[in-house]
Amino acid sequence: MRRLRHILISTVCALWGNPLAIAEEVCCYQTLFRWNGAPPSDAEPKSEQPLASDRPDFTECSSTVGHGLTQIEMGYTFIHDREGNSETQSHSYPEALFRIGMFADWFEWRIAYNHGSQGVTVGGVPITSETGAEDLYLGIKLALTEQDGLLPEMCIMPQMTVPSGAEASTAGEVLGGVNWLYGWDLSESISTAGSTQINKAVDEDGSNYYEVAQSWTIGYTLAEHLGAFAEFFGLFPSGASTALPEYYFDAGLTFPITNNLQFDIRAGLGLNEPADDFFTGTGVVIRF
Repeated sequence: MRRLRHILISTVCALWGNPLAIAEEVCCYQTLFRWNGAPPSDAEPKSEQPLASDRPDFTECSSTVGHGLTQIEMGYTFIHDREGNSETQSHSYPEALFRIGMFADWFEWRIAYNHGSQGVTVGGVPITSETGAEDLYLGIKLALTEQDGLLPEMCIMPQMTVPSGAEASTAGEVLGGVNWLYGWDLSESISTAGSTQINKAVDEDGSNYYEVAQSWTIGYTLAEHLGAFAEFFGLFPSGASTALPEYYFDAGLTFPITNNLQFDIRAGLGLNEPADDFFTGTGVVIRF
């Protein structure tokens, strides 16, 4: 067995050089794969590239934060919904997402914490009021490819929530899922991207179902320190007892002050009856 291992190591070294050097080179790649025929990437280091954030739109970016870098994204969202004479108002904060580049440029570790409050009134009379932490989100983002012409930049995100929230908002179990992200730079000022994901969810009656989410966004660079986006996204429950499909449209502005600091605002509308009527919010992104 020892002799066979020696032969294998010697063969690898003869054909490709030192395996440790190969591993070190792979760790320097910005993606796990290259499109067939694509030349090796000559992109500048992640720390020198413009900040790419997962907020404020529903579609998360199709790139990782970069090895050795940490990005903190935070915000606040107000949500309003009316059904008959019943009115629901919700507040979401701090929407804290920690994106940590580890091991290589193509690997990102993700932790998110959020707190919510919700009040329901009927005919102007308060009926219920709930507040508390939501379940902790954990995930990783793997950069798969860089864009090569019509072939997209892509990432994939295995993700889950763990039952750690307040009694009123916890699912009471681990809910796993996966998110596939893809995007294209169409010109120096226009980009487009989408996401397709499926996640386990809990219905109002306590039963489990799977929720498919699809989104598409278009981004515009309006000026050096001003960007904009417009987006459509939908939530499609499969196997749910009470949950119904929801459709949304939203748009917003981003204000990149430097390569490492960005502010944003957004607002959106529900496009069908089960969706929330209106939401708006603001946030900040810091990279270091």
